[in-house]
Amino acid sequence: MSSEGCRRPPLIGIVAGEASGDLLGAGFMQAVRSRWPEARFVGIGGPKMQAEGMDGLYPQEMLAVRGYVEVVRRLPALLRIRRRLGQHLLRNRPDVFVGVDAPDFNLALERRLRAAGIPTIHYVSPSIWAWRGGRIRGIGRAAGRVLALFPMEPPLYQAAGIPVTFVGHPLATQLPMVPDTAGARRTLRVAPQCKPLVTLMPGSRMAEVEHLGLLFIRAAERLLLSHPDACFLVPLATRTTFDRFNLLLRANATHHDRFQVVLGHAHQALEACDAALIASGTATLEAALLKKPMVISYRMPWLSYQLMRWRGYLPWVGLPNILARREIVPELLQDAATEAALAEALAAQLDNPAADDQQTAFCDIHRALTADTTAAIVDALAPVLDGEQGAA
Repeated sequence: MSSEGCRRPPLIGIVAGEASGDLLGAGFMQAVRSRWPEARFVGIGGPKMQAEGMDGLYPQEMLAVRGYVEVVRRLPALLRIRRRLGQHLLRNRPDVFVGVDAPDFNLALERRLRAAGIPTIHYVSPSIWAWRGGRIRGIGRAAGRVLALFPMEPPLYQAAGIPVTFVGHPLATQLPMVPDTAGARRTLRVAPQCKPLVTLMPGSRMAEVEHLGLLFIRAAERLLLSHPDACFLVPLATRTTFDRFNLLLRANATHHDRFQVVLGHAHQALEACDAALIASGTATLEAALLKKPMVISYRMPWLSYQLMRWRGYLPWVGLPNILARREIVPELLQDAATEAALAEALAAQLDNPAADDQQTAFCDIHRALTADTTAAIVDALAPVLDGEQGAA
């Protein structure tokens, strides 16, 4: 009998810190199992990764912290989780550890594991092209290979001598070039008289819903002054954010009947809409891939915002604008994000005279991010899981 037949199924440590990482992590697991169907996964992930069979050691929500100030408050708990998770992985010796985004948590863990001889991969480059450029050497010490989502990232790592694989963005493959707006509206049972239909996405974390939920409700109601037949879809990622938004709606909205709040279904809610008001994050990229006009907004505690703005390199925060290298959708942040300004920007997107140019930019982004993600992930992992240890 060959030694190949005695090898244990691959064991992969994996940590994804929030909803967008959960989506990527689940896709990563599917890609791995296309080549190594018996692979096992252990670490931290959300419901999608757990549905793929991951052995979750801590709730993903414990890592979903935004901003510098909020991290400081939660730092003792986060450090305790990272230390204990590291101890578990060192005892069980996975064949490779994959940190999915969450660089503040994952990179230090990767350094510890790599120093102990466990190969490490970081999936989703930290935004060194937008801010934190000085971190590239630290990434190289932590990760044996980086899996990059965006085409401008590999040259930066190659110049620094860090192994990198462009895997594309899985959403670009999953989402159609031409959205099925009518089908999505049927799925969500949107009333035919809802014209226009605007999707509100205040974020996947409770802190984001607290900061943006009421603002988005008030901006939506103000939009009714110029678009009196508008209706609003609000997909929320978790039961706690769903309940909190509904509480805000009952306490503050005048036109309750214009809001349809759903648990999950974020993709369908974006595909169904005519325009969207979205908290800055991965959802803005999904909206661009679905060719939807949008307004990007964000608010966070003052000190966190000042620290992030001070370290930023680019004039934009939204992924559609960053990828297009120009403003194709408006961004209203912090003090600029008033209900009146958001409503006015939404109205302008709904009545956009430059819609054709914007749609062309969305299509260009979609093509640039499309790759055979499964094949790229398999190729990056093969040296490790087939015994060559090439990613260490």
